[in-house]
Amino acid sequence: MGPLPGRGRAQARPGESVLYDVPGPRGRQRILLGSIAFTVLMVGLAALVVWKLYQEEQFDPDLWEPFTDPGIQRGILRALTATLRAAVLAIIFALVWGALLCVGRLSERWWLRYPAGLMIEFFRAVPLVLLILFVFFGFTDSFDNLGETLEDLLPPFLANLLADQLGTLGPLVVALMLYNGAVLAEIFRAGIRAVPRGQSEAGYALGLRRSQVMSLILVPQAVRIMLPAIVSQSVVALKDTALGYIIAYLELVRQGQLIYNQYRNIIPTAIVITVIYVTVNLTVSRIAAWLEARQSRRYGRQAVAAADAAVPEI
Repeated sequence: MGPLPGRGRAQARPGESVLYDVPGPRGRQRILLGSIAFTVLMVGLAALVVWKLYQEEQFDPDLWEPFTDPGIQRGILRALTATLRAAVLAIIFALVWGALLCVGRLSERWWLRYPAGLMIEFFRAVPLVLLILFVFFGFTDSFDNLGETLEDLLPPFLANLLADQLGTLGPLVVALMLYNGAVLAEIFRAGIRAVPRGQSEAGYALGLRRSQVMSLILVPQAVRIMLPAIVSQSVVALKDTALGYIIAYLELVRQGQLIYNQYRNIIPTAIVITVIYVTVNLTVSRIAAWLEARQSRRYGRQAVAAADAAVPEI
């Protein structure tokens, strides 16, 4: 039986499976019309929002003038630096914490597997706002004392990076680490489970130990599978730094509040802060796409075929 009307015959390269039919002329036409209609709808919606803001005089130059003040610009830059610092520290610690939880969850020893699973489920279930408040009210004095100690021990650059605002930075980073680490642990576990079972069986057949199979065979392959999800969770952690607002950590949202409280320009301030967040997140996504493409080129079929051809025959 020939292809259905409006569909073309799927062309699959050797070694690949076809999961869907390639759209034919009618299918491509429908997709094009749908894309045009959606684009027109979005442009119309954006124009409606802009017109509404214009009617409300939100584009009055007086409301946007504060952002030309060098002092305001420096404040926003400091807030952006504080946001990125909290996000980077939280992501690094979350990756380590998630890896440890994943190892415990995959362990054959019940006294590691059950506590790790319990912690993963608990920290995934607790609302992040409550977690931030709990760590803040319970340990903020300890973080303040630690910050004073670090300022005396570390060079000025590291002291500014790690010890500045540690009374609020510490609770925010710890809460983000606990929550995102629990989510990343499940991402790691799913990525490792997604590697074909024959890979680990081949490793065991060669006489490798479980730890060697994990580090030499499963993890390198799972990284490519997990990378998009890890990047998505990193973007989530970056956006969640805005919750530092509730404990007075001077990040972008908190800085925005200080600006619109003084100049009564909440809509322009929200637009500026949103544009900064979107720009940073798009940059992170672009870097992730580049890394994924680089990993695909490095571990692609051609590279594997070339490696197999280079192995001398026995």
